[in-house]
Amino acid sequence: MPALSEHYQNRKPSDIRKAQILFNSRKDKNDICVINLAIGNISLPMHTAMIERMSSLSSSPSPFNKGIVKYTNSEGVRDCQKAFIKSINAELPELNQHNNLNCIITDGGSQAMELMLLGVCGPGKKNKLLINDPAYTNYIEFAKRLNIPTSVVTRTLNINERFDDISLEAIQKIIDIDSPAGILIIPGDNPTGQHISQELIDSLAKVCIDNDMWLISDEAYRNLYYNKNGFSSIWAIDENLYPGIVGKRISIESASKMWNACGLRIGALVTDNKTFFKGAVSEYTANLCANSIGQYIFSSISELSIDEINDWFNIQRNYYYKQMISLRTELKKYLPNLIVSKPESALYLVIDFKNMVSSKFDILHFIEYCALKGKFKIKEKFYTLLLAPMKGFYQNNDMGKTQARIAIVENEKLIKKTPIVLTKLLEDYNKKI
Repeated sequence: MPALSEHYQNRKPSDIRKAQILFNSRKDKNDICVINLAIGNISLPMHTAMIERMSSLSSSPSPFNKGIVKYTNSEGVRDCQKAFIKSINAELPELNQHNNLNCIITDGGSQAMELMLLGVCGPGKKNKLLINDPAYTNYIEFAKRLNIPTSVVTRTLNINERFDDISLEAIQKIIDIDSPAGILIIPGDNPTGQHISQELIDSLAKVCIDNDMWLISDEAYRNLYYNKNGFSSIWAIDENLYPGIVGKRISIESASKMWNACGLRIGALVTDNKTFFKGAVSEYTANLCANSIGQYIFSSISELSIDEINDWFNIQRNYYYKQMISLRTELKKYLPNLIVSKPESALYLVIDFKNMVSSKFDILHFIEYCALKGKFKIKEKFYTLLLAPMKGFYQNNDMGKTQARIAIVENEKLIKKTPIVLTKLLEDYNKKI
């Protein structure tokens, strides 16, 4: 038998997918109702405009009405690009709206991440990317795949049950030592649920201008914020106050989260640097193009008014905030010593068991137990719970041993069962270690 590459021999599943893989190996899986909060796989319907497009694919005026599905241009369909730009502009004051941003449509936001890494750092150990730990696992895994080194500023979940703000001082120290090519931020942060303020983004813009660096922002959750200050974005930076920022900005966009369309696999890379855009399109020609049917469905958003888009964003915000506050309250009721992060943005909570478990506790083992063996009966049904271990989001291996990320993605009935199921699974697990 031919040998596998060293890369494949050492490759492990993503931590946010591992629990589902383990659960699928259970012999009794058909008898267990699984509450899967490990991955951001949203169970809400898409916008009605997208649903109507999807329902009429075989009818005129759909370009697929005769069953012919062709490639699109590598940069994507123009209306799909317009849909993303319109989403960016929706909450910006009219004077600050962008009409000439460069947008390439990709196979989900994940493909845009890889394009960004190739353009900012390049494959091989030439240029570093500065990341704020904990960070979304795909950035860590893609950097490893492309052999791109990273510099890390670590944030911790503090006694106030929120993660530390990004430290400008720590960032500047790393820049002075490592000279990274760019700084990555996630304003509606995955995995922490922290909200990065516009004031801080503006300060980071100044750092990038002064050090001639890229400012990269993953804005998949841009419009999911739960504060009075409104959304924050690299596209809301006042170009008059920060001259020199134009040409240094890149954002990662996605139809998955704000538009409830994870399975469409439609994302985008947006930049105000024409040269970077041309390079990204050239690189993406090897992929041919993103999903043409998915592009057509998401393009329907380009036909909505700004008011209609903002109405949708409000609906999404209200829904998630209600779910997150309710779940956090119930978790604290059932498990008073559990640390639960306060919802500021996105659709994630981070929980920390450190005040209620022994030194033997390891989140990886607990999640494996829940996936492979754990179950708790409510009325006539058995339930188990899948979570994502925070260890996979930290590049510092000493961090996250007692932490897990909760994604608010299941239906309301299952989310309401989470506190009691988690409590009982933890009790059973602690008896076994």
